[in-house]
Amino acid sequence: QVQLVESGGGLVQPGGSLRLSCAASGSIFRINDMAWYRQAPGKERELVAAIARGGSTNYADSVKGRFTISRDNAKNTVYLQMNSLKPEDTAVYYCNAELAGWNAGVYWGQGTQVTVSS
Repeated sequence: QVQLVESGGGLVQPGGSLRLSCAASGSIFRINDMAWYRQAPGKERELVAAIARGGSTNYADSVKGRFTISRDNAKNTVYLQMNSLKPEDTAVYYCNAELAGWNAGVYWGQGTQVTVSS
């Protein structure tokens, strides 16, 4: 069994910052890519940022220059630092991990709500 647990969501004013964390636990051989997705009401889930095991990253155009994804391989954890938040960033944020080995597959967290509002 593998679990991904997100934390760090909440309510923040426009221009503010939040840091999301997602820790993977359970029987893990190796985690390859990790990523953050988000889904706003009435919209499809979209990729926000992704990071390979070696550290290469890619971002959605809408968050470039404002969000930073990072990871700690020793802790099986991925982070998303979100700065200069806008109301349109409001969504449920999900982490995603691609595992290799005996539990190979793609796993999702349960989601954490981020609300940007004054």
